[in-house]
Amino acid sequence: MTKFKTKTPNNFDIPRRINRLGELAYNLWWTWQPQAQKLFSDIDNELWERLAHNPILFLRQANRSSLNEAAQKRAYKENYNQVFANFDSYMAKKGSWCDDNHGDFCEKTIAYFSMEFGLHETLPIYSGGLGVLAGDHLKEASDLGLPLMGIGLLYAEGYFSQQISETGWQDALNNPLNFDDLPLVPVMDENDKAVKVSVEFPDRQVSARLWEVRVGRIPLYLMDSDVPENAPEDRQLTARLYWSDINFRIAQEVLLGVGGVRVMRALGHNPGVWHMNEGHAAFQILERARELVAEGKTFEEAIAKTRTNNVFTTHTPVPAGNDEFPLWMIDKYLSSYWTELNLSRDEFVNLARNQQSWGETFSMGVLALRHSDGKNGVSELHGRVARKMWNFLWEDKKPADVPIGYVTNGVHTSTWLAGRLGLLYEKHLGADWLNHLDDPAFWDKVDEIPDNELWEVRNHLKRKMVFYMMERTRRRWMKGGFHPVQAIASGALLDPYVLTIGFARRFATYKRANLILSELDRVLGLLNESNQPLQIIFAGKAHPADEPGKELIQEVYRAVKKAETGGRLVFLEDYDMNVARYLVQGVDVWLNTPRRPNEASGTSGMKAAMNGAMNFSVLDGWWREAYNGHNGWAIGDDVAPDSESQDESDIKSLYATLENEIIPLYYERNAQGVPVQWIKMMKNNLRTITPQFSMRRMVKEYAENLYIPAVK
Repeated sequence: MTKFKTKTPNNFDIPRRINRLGELAYNLWWTWQPQAQKLFSDIDNELWERLAHNPILFLRQANRSSLNEAAQKRAYKENYNQVFANFDSYMAKKGSWCDDNHGDFCEKTIAYFSMEFGLHETLPIYSGGLGVLAGDHLKEASDLGLPLMGIGLLYAEGYFSQQISETGWQDALNNPLNFDDLPLVPVMDENDKAVKVSVEFPDRQVSARLWEVRVGRIPLYLMDSDVPENAPEDRQLTARLYWSDINFRIAQEVLLGVGGVRVMRALGHNPGVWHMNEGHAAFQILERARELVAEGKTFEEAIAKTRTNNVFTTHTPVPAGNDEFPLWMIDKYLSSYWTELNLSRDEFVNLARNQQSWGETFSMGVLALRHSDGKNGVSELHGRVARKMWNFLWEDKKPADVPIGYVTNGVHTSTWLAGRLGLLYEKHLGADWLNHLDDPAFWDKVDEIPDNELWEVRNHLKRKMVFYMMERTRRRWMKGGFHPVQAIASGALLDPYVLTIGFARRFATYKRANLILSELDRVLGLLNESNQPLQIIFAGKAHPADEPGKELIQEVYRAVKKAETGGRLVFLEDYDMNVARYLVQGVDVWLNTPRRPNEASGTSGMKAAMNGAMNFSVLDGWWREAYNGHNGWAIGDDVAPDSESQDESDIKSLYATLENEIIPLYYERNAQGVPVQWIKMMKNNLRTITPQFSMRRMVKEYAENLYIPAVK
């Protein structure tokens, strides 16, 4: 076995007294520690914001005099000492939840595969909810002390940046990343050579070097195919996330699945659990079986042995959402594999054969479901939908008996909770409130928080959001090529004291971003109501190949540009994790309007809820479990008729609830200007949603219901 090492670069000119800032910059633990973030922002807040919270660039560009000044300040040094005392204690992994509750299991490695990881905006290797969920999963696994390792791909151009033209059309800008500016550490062998893995295609071999991202205690290993020995087209294999070209797509998934297994072997690991976050990594099943066949086992013995510790999480409630490849592509890229597995071509194809109207395919979802003992959807409703959708794989069973369970998604509280709200919890719930994060009984204490203090924090967060949007618009204006109406459409005229609704997510047609604009004249009346005005903020990207999604953005943007909106209808371009933090922390109401039952779970509404925003959503995904009639509002009912009648009934319900319940409740104030009944609902929201939809609850469920059984 090759010995390997990673060494944090030490190329910063930092005063000796605070020189561990360079070490901190290369561990993303700082991204969910407000006091650690202050170690950078307190040196030069304007530079910190301008560099989009990138500590590596920040430490290179910060003025030496500013660093020296910070190193001499008593308050700064006290915070520095406390942060690194916490960091060292955390990294020592003493007394973690995993060790205290499942000691034997914690000696086993969990290999966690995902096509994307959303950890921070400075590392744009994510497109949306799937990646952010994976990033949150790694962070909480670190907090709980799970022995997890992430496996993914390093995209040299990241995910595209979005620019909206004056006509409302989405332009996709691909921005090459400079790896030297990112928290990436190359994995080297004992001779200081880059550690590489390779995968074989029938006509060539593709190599990939390894990079490590440190996420607290968790290592994330990313494969990068841009190495000299690869052909030019193969060097582009990891250039972008979700290539539209199906040849790149299948090659990426072979690299992720097969190459990911070889990463584990190269690093000397034999995981006890192999978790596939969606079907993109399902080729790992075949690679692990190939290893055992090479050792002398039959294919049947090999696939039975690997099945026991495979865990597969499906995120899509529609068959078309699963990657499927025509059989000629399987011949092109995997024809050598069935020989190594001692199978015929038909036997190999049968492992994942799926019949579509246009022909037979090799389905990654079928491959994963058939060969994983652990299988789950991402909400209770999605579990039911998945059992019905995949019933054909278990023809002898009724849908209710199909062996697909569910673990409802959650969100990493420390990443998404506003710092000011965390301080309020420390004051009224106790300094150790995070230790009780997933204890519902503990959260009854929320009722003890004085209404005026909670309302003051909420107003602060909305002002912070509005001022951020104004500054963002100003900086965009300074770059040139920005029409005045675009500045207004970007939020330049927003009012921090007006009821504000947020709608931010991927612009896919089933999410119906335009539903609230169905009766535009009615909306304009609400926006411009003199005593009880309304503001609506939209944000989100459409996949570059999704023409209907881009047309939906254009439709919304044309409404936003109308002078009659008075600047109270806004579209924020280039939605990312930084924009998301401001939105989920700052808006009053989070709107979600998917067409049931197409929202497998959703997590943005959870982030908003834990910050005190109320959800106003269709009863789909997670909201169907969360809604109790006193912690937000439902759009429509729990029945999914045909699309046209659902749209009509949901539109009617949306406007009636907005006009008759939400707006009047927000503006109903006592003598001190506090909306008492609104805050009562807000507390119900915080009390019921924060613990139940935390990533802590979610990862514990994965550990106890899926990981530990897989190991045993």
